[in-house]
Amino acid sequence: MAEAPKFETEVLIIGSGPAGSTASALLSSYGIQNVVVTKYNWLANTPRAHITNQRAMEVFRDLGIEEEVIEKGVAQEYMGNNVFCESIAGEELGRLHSWGTHPLRKADYDLASPTEMCDIPQTLLEPILVGAGARKGSKYRFDTEYLSHVQDEKGVTATVKDRLSGEEYRIRAKYMLGADGGNSRVAQDLELPYEGSMGVGGSMNIVCRMDLSKYVEHRPSVLYWVLQPGSDVGGIGMGLVRMVRPWNEWLIVWGYDINEGAPEVNDAMCTDIVHKLVGDDTIPVEILSAGTWTVNHCYATTIGKGRVFCLGDAIHRHPPSNGLGSNTSLQDSFNIAWKLALVLKGQAAPSLLDSYQAERAPVAKQIVDRANKSITEFGPIFESLGLTDTNDPEQMKANMAKRKENNPTAEQQREDLRKSILFKSYEFNCHGVEMNQRYTSNAIVSDGAPEPEYRRDKELYFQATTWPGARLPHCWLGDNGHKISTLDVAGRGRFTVFTGIGGEAWVEAAKAIAQETGVAVNTVVVGPGRDYSDLYGLWTEAREVKDSGCLLVRPDYHIAFRAQETAGDAENQLRNAFKQILGK
Repeated sequence: MAEAPKFETEVLIIGSGPAGSTASALLSSYGIQNVVVTKYNWLANTPRAHITNQRAMEVFRDLGIEEEVIEKGVAQEYMGNNVFCESIAGEELGRLHSWGTHPLRKADYDLASPTEMCDIPQTLLEPILVGAGARKGSKYRFDTEYLSHVQDEKGVTATVKDRLSGEEYRIRAKYMLGADGGNSRVAQDLELPYEGSMGVGGSMNIVCRMDLSKYVEHRPSVLYWVLQPGSDVGGIGMGLVRMVRPWNEWLIVWGYDINEGAPEVNDAMCTDIVHKLVGDDTIPVEILSAGTWTVNHCYATTIGKGRVFCLGDAIHRHPPSNGLGSNTSLQDSFNIAWKLALVLKGQAAPSLLDSYQAERAPVAKQIVDRANKSITEFGPIFESLGLTDTNDPEQMKANMAKRKENNPTAEQQREDLRKSILFKSYEFNCHGVEMNQRYTSNAIVSDGAPEPEYRRDKELYFQATTWPGARLPHCWLGDNGHKISTLDVAGRGRFTVFTGIGGEAWVEAAKAIAQETGVAVNTVVVGPGRDYSDLYGLWTEAREVKDSGCLLVRPDYHIAFRAQETAGDAENQLRNAFKQILGK
């Protein structure tokens, strides 16, 4: 007879990183009991992920922790002087306005969302997420290692180990989430299929304290790229000096030849690397931690089986290029949490969970490919400086210096360098990659309209649309003289119906359906004398339907259904949309 479980929960989450902790906080905010287990005794011990984009900030806004994140983070205005140089103290090669800080790009970001991106290291973010969940009822078990699981028709039984006492015991859950990172044991046990390769390159992280104020506070950035010929793999020698805290805590990224295996890292080696990249060996350096890691190009093509779903780095494994890691992980959680909540409350059929695969697996592939492509896009910078023409470090330095000469060849070299740095906007201003995710699944009701074509580069620029599957456009609405975003009147675990004058039938339909299904459906009527006014006249254009039309927005802000105008069968239209989405 099988040993009885030690306790039961509705959702068991393996892993306490950004994906797991966000899923836990969201589920608790939706009233779903959950337990997080992690084999570690606390949260992130290195500042790994840090770039926090607007889509992630929207999740934090939904959870009510946006202000706390802003307080702990570094503001967007201090993120953007992406510097390319020979050393921090040495000569600059060029700069790139990054993360939407160029005046023309800042407008794109301001128009896209009520939030601003920021830089917050994982060490500071994870406690905020755990606090948000714990305040709402999430339970955490540290020093608890996941060992295995079995599924049946009614749930999942996981076996875990208390790493303090050595006790092994079972936890019973209705569903389980595997958010246990790039070496996911849960994904391994599910035998999820992957495409791509692991270990395509080698890098090391060195976290240290040193005061670089005199070198950087006049050109604030989170990233300083240092090119030092002869210092590294392939002789090119590019290192990254990344701000963790302004301007006295840093993370150094340095490469190694993966074919020769990871080096033995010690404080002396780390200090030497740091001093070379800084270009000033009189700067006192305190090494806090160091470790090696591999560059991966790998994504899962199936991201769940039965009652177990994987998310975060477990299904998309890639380098930190573009800052897509934790941001994408948060979106995985935002996608599946509300679906699990509806299924567990009996308000939706389990078929709703099929949409997680349809919607998030393509995103996993997209961002893994994009992040790895960004690494190759440093190539034109190397080529423009003559670093790929020779293996001789001294000749490389001479080639770099040629750009200073007064002749046509040097002028062309300067132009090539300028263009190649600007081209890195595909890594450092990838607004479209972050915000243009459009879903197609059984949880989206098509209105028959083709997907809108992108007017500008879809990786660089976000394009708002209400095409079913796209994210709800942000517009400022009027609220008794104050302004409030369309996103602020949606979300919070509810569906939201947007309509205008003449759309009263949609409001009545929403109330009837909420009564029938038990699903929370909020209604928003925009127009003079109604719930909200079209404060700047922008919503009328952005909604892409008539005053009497309807937009049905999911709890994760994606458009689930739209109708151009009201009709006599408005209630049937909306009811049929809910039937498809909920699987009932």
